[in-house]
Amino acid sequence: MGKRPARCYTKVTGPANTRVGKYVRGVPDSRIRAYDSGNRKGDFPLHVHLVSKDRCQIRHTALEATRIAVNRHLQRHLGVENYHMTIRIHPHHILRENKMMAVAGADRIQDGMRRSFGKPTDRAARVKEGQELVTVRTSVENYYITLDALKRGADRFPTPCKYKIGKGEELVKEMQKTGKQFLKIVQKSKKLVDEAQEGEEQVDEAQVGEEQVDEAQVADEEQN
Repeated sequence: MGKRPARCYTKVTGPANTRVGKYVRGVPDSRIRAYDSGNRKGDFPLHVHLVSKDRCQIRHTALEATRIAVNRHLQRHLGVENYHMTIRIHPHHILRENKMMAVAGADRIQDGMRRSFGKPTDRAARVKEGQELVTVRTSVENYYITLDALKRGADRFPTPCKYKIGKGEELVKEMQKTGKQFLKIVQKSKKLVDEAQEGEEQVDEAQVGEEQVDEAQVADEEQN
């Protein structure tokens, strides 16, 4: 017998049931394990959030599907070092089901019990209206790629979502005003920074080579 469809558990009804382990036994493990992807230590100027519009419950399988979809799109188009993605919610709530027979003539064999408590079958995260679900940190020039990735993740959720800029809103407005010119300035500044770093590395390598030559000369003089 298969599970009930997710639409049966989308609406929030009754108090939350979160007592796992001590009071509730047989709860399935959460499908989502890693909540962070990409470059965790990167200092990115732009933070984009995926925000829920309605109050609902999101199962752990939907969270894992969203994480895979968003991370795959960002990794393909930006590279692992150019973003950081975080899932902001956790499936604490335990979903229960009063399993009933679904064979021919089951209505004569089993009537079920009213307001039955049921057995644990799944996990879900309870989400409030306006709550942040997914956050992506990246550079300003990657704004539209980030929106596309978050749209792919929103398609996996049972609630309509919207986008929200948490940090770097002024940079996005400036980019939208100037368009391609702003992107060229950002790319040029990045290129200058990369060239400066390469120059510093070459200088360091030259200094190391000179030190090695000096040590070799000192060793030859001592032997003579």
